Amino acid sequence: MKTVAAAVEHYIKTKPFLQTALSQGIINLTSLARIIRKEIQNETTTREVRNGAIVMALKRLSTDMEFRSTHRIVRVLKNIGEIIVRSNLTDYTFLPSDTLMNCQAELLSKIQNSKDVFYATTRGVNETNLIISNTMEALVEDIFNKERCQYKVTRLGAISVKLPEENVSVPGIYYFIFQRLAWEGVSMNEVISTANEFTIVVPEFHVDVAFKVIKDLKLL
Repeated sequence: MKTVAAAVEHYIKTKPFLQTALSQGIINLTSLARIIRKEIQNETTTREVRNGAIVMALKRLSTDMEFRSTHRIVRVLKNIGEIIVRSNLTDYTFLPSDTLMNCQAELLSKIQNSKDVFYATTRGVNETNLIISNTMEALVEDIFNKERCQYKVTRLGAISVKLPEENVSVPGIYYFIFQRLAWEGVSMNEVISTANEFTIVVPEFHVDVAFKVIKDLKLL
């Protein structure tokens, strides 16, 4: 069994969106205490947990979270580098085969001198994704005509973001970014990342909103 403070901290940490909202001071603590009192009571050694004790634990926790969870992340995000937006993309999902990589190699050899063509691929355990400029659709479908295409999604856009090198040592960077995109109703078809760069692929009608969300991170 836990103390009231420990029980409250554990509860909040299991609710990521609630954790961020609490750290930003946008939650009525008294109302939240009433809502979670029964669950906190079941987790504690205290005979009767009062709302006031939960409120005090929430206040201490919100102050601590604001510093621990946000300070280092914001410092990194203020140093975001260039943001590149691309449009008119198509996303193919192929099932595994013995010839799939040969098809990819053939495609790469034919587009390697096409500087304006966007191309990205991700190989998973059960499927492989290929994202490419829609001007190359006919070429892709010719080369991959014998492969099993599970999905084809058109009218997509991509936003590529350059992150400071220290992003790999600061927990929560991607969570912080993707949470804000989720709050704005942005859905993502793909996420492609390297050590210091990531690209999100979204429906074209979400590109403007997604770009603004990411650009505004530099103003935090």
